[in-house]
Amino acid sequence: MERVAARLTGKINSARFNELTASQLYEILRLRSEVFVVEQECAYLDLDGRDIEPTTTHWWIEDERGRVVATARLLRMKPGSKIGRVVVASERRRSGLGAKIVEQALRVAPRPTYADAQSHLEEWYGRFGFVRDGDEFVEDGIPHVPMVLT
Repeated sequence: MERVAARLTGKINSARFNELTASQLYEILRLRSEVFVVEQECAYLDLDGRDIEPTTTHWWIEDERGRVVATARLLRMKPGSKIGRVVVASERRRSGLGAKIVEQALRVAPRPTYADAQSHLEEWYGRFGFVRDGDEFVEDGIPHVPMVLT
């Protein structure tokens, strides 16, 4: 079946867990599962309890049908913050949506801001000023590098 490309709303949305509608939460979790669990063939528990923390902010972009096509979350830490769960739907990759969400989140992210980047995305995170902050490690079968933005 051929996918029909829907237009984007053009809006970057953000909300805390208690501000999300059931549909928004469903769409965010659907996309994360679609990419991280199914596409990357990585069976892991995405629902780690951090999404519901009162200081966690979820960021997303929808198409005109309300489907989330890009998302990320920003966790508050002491000190600083951590950006993660950055994901873009396969048909929207290389469109700049991931960068738009990361840039928006970084505008409000307390420093230092950390990321556990998939190793092949180290250079991509570097575009935002992140630098490697330790040795490569394997999480859920996928190589990652710790990164920090000060």
